Amino acid sequence: MSEPITIVLLLPQVLGTYGDAGNAAVLATRLRWRGIPGHVLTVGWTDAVPSGGDVYVLGGGEDAAQVLACERLRDSIGLRRALDRGAPTLAVCAGLQILGTAFTVADGTRVAGLGALDVETRPGGGPRRIGDVVADPLLAGLDAPLEGFENHGGITELGADAAPLARLRDPARGPVGAGNGTGDRLEGAVSDRGRGNVVGTYLHGPVLARNPALADLLLTRAVGELPPLEVPDGIPATTAARLRAPRRPEHELRTGARRRAGA
Repeated sequence: MSEPITIVLLLPQVLGTYGDAGNAAVLATRLRWRGIPGHVLTVGWTDAVPSGGDVYVLGGGEDAAQVLACERLRDSIGLRRALDRGAPTLAVCAGLQILGTAFTVADGTRVAGLGALDVETRPGGGPRRIGDVVADPLLAGLDAPLEGFENHGGITELGADAAPLARLRDPARGPVGAGNGTGDRLEGAVSDRGRGNVVGTYLHGPVLARNPALADLLLTRAVGELPPLEVPDGIPATTAARLRAPRRPEHELRTGARRRAGA
C-alpha cells in the first residue's frame, strides 16, 4: 500500500473521557502489526478537519465539552464530506450523541447534532448509568461479545434509519449494564446506510482495546481485506490470542447477526 492510512482523531482535548483517544492508537497499532503504514492525525480545536481521512474517531466528554465540540464540528465541511462518502467512523458516548440528530443536556437545552446517525438523546433522570457492560453484537462482521465501561445519564432512542450495535446480555446471567437506557437492552447505534460505517457506542475502555474485532471491522471497511496480524514477541500467549481477534467467515457472521437480532 503506497499511501499511509490516516486515522483522524477529532478534538481529543474535549472528547477524551476515559482514554477514548486510545482508540486511534489501537487502530494504528493493528495496522503496524500487519505491515500496513498508518498514522494518527490529531485534529485540535483550531485545526481544519480533513475530508480524506480513512477512519475517524470521536470520544466522550461532559455536557459543556460536548456542546462546544458539537458546535465546532457542525460547520466542518471536511467532516461532512467524510461522513457523506461513508468514511468508517467510531463515536463513543458524547461522540455518539454529537453524530445524532439532536441531544438535550441536563439544563433542558436541545442541541442539533450532525445527523450522521438517526438517534436522539435526552436526559434520563435518576442515577447515572455507570458500570461494566457485556453485549452481544448485532452488526454483521462481529461475533465475540462486546465489553466496556459506561458512564452516562442520557437515554438514546434510535430512529428508523439507525440499527443497534449490540444487545445487552440477559440480566439473569449477571450485571450487563444499561446500554442506551431505553429498557430494550439495546446498546449503541450504527448507520443503516450501506453497511453501517458510522458506529456509535457508550462503551469506554478504550472500546477498541477491549474489543479488537471491532477495531478490525473498522479497518476492513477502510482498507479492504486485512493480512494476518503479527503480535510482537514478548506478549503473553493468552493476550496475543485475544489481540489476533479471529473472525468467522462473512456469511456465518451475517447469519449469526440475524439470529441474534430476532432473539
